[in-house]
Amino acid sequence: MTAFDDKGPATKGRRFFKLAGMTASVASRYASSRLKSVFLSKERQDEDRKTTNQDIGHRIAQTLGELKGAAMKIGQMASIGSDILPQEIADALKVLQKKAPPVPFRVIEEMIEAEFSLSPQLLYRSFDKEPFASASIGQVHRAVTDDGREVVVKVQYPGVDTSVDSDLAHLKLALKASGLLKINKRTVNELFDELRTHLHEELDYCNEADNVRLFGLHHASQEFAHIPEVVGERSAKRVLTLTYLPGDDINSLDEKGYSQETRNRIGENLYKITASQIFDLKAIHADPNPANFAFRPDGSVVIYDFGCVKHLKHDIVDAISRIIRDSIDEDYDAIDKCLVDLGARVPGGPPVEPEYYKIWRDILLEPFLCEGPFDYGSATIHEEVVKLIPGIMKRLGSFQPAVEVVFVDRVIGGHYGNLRKIRAIGKFIDLIKPYCPVRE
Repeated sequence: MTAFDDKGPATKGRRFFKLAGMTASVASRYASSRLKSVFLSKERQDEDRKTTNQDIGHRIAQTLGELKGAAMKIGQMASIGSDILPQEIADALKVLQKKAPPVPFRVIEEMIEAEFSLSPQLLYRSFDKEPFASASIGQVHRAVTDDGREVVVKVQYPGVDTSVDSDLAHLKLALKASGLLKINKRTVNELFDELRTHLHEELDYCNEADNVRLFGLHHASQEFAHIPEVVGERSAKRVLTLTYLPGDDINSLDEKGYSQETRNRIGENLYKITASQIFDLKAIHADPNPANFAFRPDGSVVIYDFGCVKHLKHDIVDAISRIIRDSIDEDYDAIDKCLVDLGARVPGGPPVEPEYYKIWRDILLEPFLCEGPFDYGSATIHEEVVKLIPGIMKRLGSFQPAVEVVFVDRVIGGHYGNLRKIRAIGKFIDLIKPYCPVRE
């Protein structure tokens, strides 16, 4: 039985028992693997570890997917955490990025009535009962307002906001029980505190409405970026009404006949949008899921879903600027200091040789360093990074997850994937350089 069925949302008791069962299963599987490893060769131990991680990842993904809501959203966020989770776990959790099944319309109707004391049929001139989109914490319906505006209505699933803390606690316990989090307790707590903060923000649609207004104002003068408008009189804590902005899905670009020139322009605009958010606005749309973007034949970008926004401190933005500049300049001592400032380098930890930084620098900056335009469609940066992940696990005394920039990393990695799907070609370093001035 899933979190949403003919009887409605899952009770707290059902969620508790599902998550507790997952935790017990994960702990048992890990303990069994540890016991068996005593009798295996080093090669067989590595094979068994990977198999165990895959099994654990599938078990976690299955449970979080069934529960939907906060649990599924947490899993989606964790699926980009291959720097803190074994690759097999992160890969297994990627299944949670797929479109979630919708809930019955009566559940949506009840949520709208709870917020406005009126049915959707009375609040809107027309309201589509079939969902336009569905996700982990809510779903979207098309509608038309009384004054004739086409809108989308985002409705939160019932009970999601009250399950965040318990879902997080159980996932944290499961990962600890599995022995998969090879980082210190303080950093684990900081990471989960960051997740908790953003989940609570994302579940407050009044907060999201403020985000939409903030980004709408920021991008107002940029003809290549389109942000919906908030319909305030039809928005509340768990219901958000926005103007409908059409665009082409990332998977439909071939069908729509997008030329290479247009794809390149889209890539350029994604760079402009992201750079201006980080360095000018100091706040970033932090959910790069392809479903949150649409594109138009002129190369412009439509941005949806402003629930997950990361506001950046001035010193963090400055450190991001410096580490890009220092990486281009191959100043590895300066890179080391920047990583300390970003929280990624353990202060006083074992020294890191410049050669190690150079390996990462040459891979991550390939789009900027190569001769001529970079072809994202055939890029293999992600494959090279995966090969280096085991080496990171051996350097945990030197490095740690950078809590302040974990969502920035999520955006950069996510848009790399989007650029690959778009098959953009270009050398976009000139769009970044103004934010990373060279030394005098």
